Order: sequence, then structure tokens, then C-alpha cells
Amino acid sequence: MPTLDTLALPTPDGAEVVVPAPGAGPGNWSGAASAVLVDGTFWLTWRTRRPLTEGRGVTVVVASSTDGVRFEQVAEVHRDAFGCESFERPVLVPVPGVGWRLYLSCATYDSKHWWVDSLTAATPADLPGGTRHIVLPGDEHTAVKDPVVVHHPDRAGGLEAWEMWLCCHPLADPGHEDRMTTRRLTSPDGLVWTDRGEVLAGRPGAWDERGARVAAVLPARAGEPLRALYDGRPDAASNWYETTGLATWDGERLVPDPAVGPISSPDSDGAWRYATAVALPDGRTRFYVEAARPDGAHDLVTVVR
Repeated sequence: MPTLDTLALPTPDGAEVVVPAPGAGPGNWSGAASAVLVDGTFWLTWRTRRPLTEGRGVTVVVASSTDGVRFEQVAEVHRDAFGCESFERPVLVPVPGVGWRLYLSCATYDSKHWWVDSLTAATPADLPGGTRHIVLPGDEHTAVKDPVVVHHPDRAGGLEAWEMWLCCHPLADPGHEDRMTTRRLTSPDGLVWTDRGEVLAGRPGAWDERGARVAAVLPARAGEPLRALYDGRPDAASNWYETTGLATWDGERLVPDPAVGPISSPDSDGAWRYATAVALPDGRTRFYVEAARPDGAHDLVTVVR
């Protein structure tokens, strides 16, 4: 049975703060990040969130670093530019032959609905003025957000050159919109997507009963199946305070590993969520995670395993 040591998963011990919360106390969160390493430069994007009474997810920031810890802001996108009530997880990816694309999770005003939008530009600094394209609009039955996007250069030109793990919230049952599952989608260009079906859901009676959201695809290991970190929670009251588990691809679905998880912060609400994983040249992995701190705010932290 795999262990935390052999899988080198992100645990709170030794974590360094990369982006502190924008303020003290619950609801002030820096996190929901994604990151890539390109030609020796780390590119990181995250959303800055305030409490419900102060605007929720107000901006998405893009920043760069040479060491993966100290970042310099390159660009910032405000929710007003998208006419949305809040931002959640952004994803930044290089697009071969084009430049860069920023995927954005956008909340519809006065609604539980979310959609996935995007900006594409030649450089990360140009993204705020980039070409906008609504990637996944969602509908009256389903809110879509928090994508994990992977480009496969070896499949260039094929229908599965791009892969997405998408968090979906059902909207038909008022008061229960927080429930979540993950679906897998594929695309030839990262803009037009084909839904391949649900691949991960909560388990009755388990710590992830209320929902399961893929957070990061782990770096591939030779001869082993795909593994993913995912966020889960046991009940509606734990919304925003998810913790992290591990799931393995069996060819059709992601199967939660009962020996791993939930990994949680030792502080306040215990949130340890939205992990993202960056493979390092030396074979290790740098993780970025949104982590609860003692006063209830959430910092964006990093650990190397």
C-alpha cells in the first residue's frame, strides 16, 4: 500500500508562505493557485479573495519567480472586466505557437452558477488585454469551475492534445449547490472541449462524502498509472475548508486511495486545498497549496517533496 513518504505528497510540515492572505481573519484568502515551470522560470497564478461582505474573489494575479518562492507580479485581472461576482481558481498555461492562456473561474451575479472563461495573449504581461473566449458556459443545471488543464505536446493535433479535469456543481436542488464532482474533458486546441464523463465523486460515509474536486495531476512516474490530488469535504458546513486526498486512474475513473488523506492544515478550519504540482529538474516536486492559518485566513504556501 502506498505511503505519504513513497508518494512524496504535500504535507504542512516545512511549508513556506509564498503569498500571504490579503488580510487577517476568515474569508481573507490567497490561493486556488496553479503553476508551471518554463525555461527555468516559475509562473504562478492565484485568486485574491476577501470575505463575503467585502467582495469575495476580487482579482487574479499572475507572477514569476526564478526560485519558486519569491514572486514578482506580472499582471492582474479584476473581476469587473468579466462582469462576474467572484473569481475562483485560475489556470495559466503556455500555448505552443500562440503564447499564453489564462483560464478563469467566474461566478454569475446573484446565482450559484459558474462558468469558465479565458484570456489568450503573446506574453503573461499581455493577458489582461488578451483575446477573450468563453470556454465552458455551464447551464441552468450545472455550475462549472476550478479546471485543471494539461497540455500533451506528444498528442499535438489530436483530439486529446489537451486534457481538463473540471469541477461541476449540480444546481437543481436548492440549498445543495455546494456538492461537487469531477468530469474529464479533452480538446484539440484548449478552447473547444468534449466531455468524456464523470471520473470522481464523493463516497458515502467517507471524509469526501459531500464532493470531490481534482486539484492537481501529479508528475508521471514510469510504468505507473496517473495519480491526482483532489479536494474533498464531508458536509456542506465544510465548504471552503476542503482537505486533500489522493486518487489513481484505473482507465475509466479516479479511485480514491483509502490509505492517504485527508491531508489538512493543523490550524483553524483545517483547509489544505487547491494543491498544484510542478515537476522539478532534479526529480522532486514543488507543490503550492492554499492553507489555513491560526487566525482563519488562508495563505498560499509551498513545499518541496
